[in-house]
Amino acid sequence: MKTVLMVVLALACLVLIASILFQSGKSAGLSGAIGGGAEQLFGKKKSKGYEAILNKITVAGAVVFIVCTLILVTLE
Repeated sequence: MKTVLMVVLALACLVLIASILFQSGKSAGLSGAIGGGAEQLFGKKKSKGYEAILNKITVAGAVVFIVCTLILVTLE
């Protein structure tokens, strides 16, 4: 059980890192390069959908991270 939770926690960490890096900030960093290409291909309306999906992925990853961490702490 502990090993499974640790694997899920590691995957949640990777999902959080990736989803946060792909989100655009004020300077539109890494997400600007990808989102800009998507914006040219699909139009501006799809770009908002892309950002909304990234926000949902980030929230889901954070929830999984917190739940797994709390469960692992209580198991010890």
